[in-house]
Amino acid sequence: MSTGTFAPRPGAAPIGRMIAAQAALETRMLLRNGEQLLLTVVIPSLLLVLFSTVDVVDTGAGEPVDFLAPGVLALAVMSTAFTGQAIATGFERRYGVLKRLGASPLPRWALMCAKTLSVLVTEVLQVALLALIAFGLGWSPRGGPLPVLLLLVAGTAAFSGLGLLMAGTLRAEATLAAANLVFLLLLVGGGVIVPLDRFPGTAASVLSLLPIAALSEGLRDVLQHGSGVPWGDLGVLAVWAVLGLGAAARLFRWE
Repeated sequence: MSTGTFAPRPGAAPIGRMIAAQAALETRMLLRNGEQLLLTVVIPSLLLVLFSTVDVVDTGAGEPVDFLAPGVLALAVMSTAFTGQAIATGFERRYGVLKRLGASPLPRWALMCAKTLSVLVTEVLQVALLALIAFGLGWSPRGGPLPVLLLLVAGTAAFSGLGLLMAGTLRAEATLAAANLVFLLLLVGGGVIVPLDRFPGTAASVLSLLPIAALSEGLRDVLQHGSGVPWGDLGVLAVWAVLGLGAAARLFRWE
């Protein structure tokens, strides 16, 4: 071969580069979607302001915002990682986007990693905005950042797995209806706005095993009460993450 001649080297890019490129694309698409921004930013912000300034729900002793801010942070994670991601991925699957990705070298598990990374980037923006609003309402958080970070990452993994499982197994219309219904039910019964101790004993025990309740109560233990790592709540989220991501990786259908 003479000097200066190029030799083609066909093949897939390294898996890390593929995941990074797909995650960047997913993030841009998410931030450009007005409906997604309504679900992930506007609704949590309105709920935080409304229930912190209007005495509608008995949140116990202390300032309402101290109880509500951790719950709304958990709601923001669920709205992005579960509801928004399930709906978007479900319609991507319906319109053949995932079918085309399935023909690329990108494995299913790598697509899930990319979508989860995209969700994490969006959540950073959500948390920053909601924290600013909460501080403006008089929020006084306690505890260290490490337990909060562990809870948010575990919650994201749990909700992301469940959202991808739903989007990869149900029709797009069914995913749209089910994701919104689950969002509303968990908003009411997941300890976000209404404390779990307001429910009957058996119901409260069952609800505490839900990922939204574990994330809300875990964040509340740290940010409101100043406790260390809430290992019980973190364990619940870890179990949901393993089950959700494992089932999604196994059962997810590209079309």
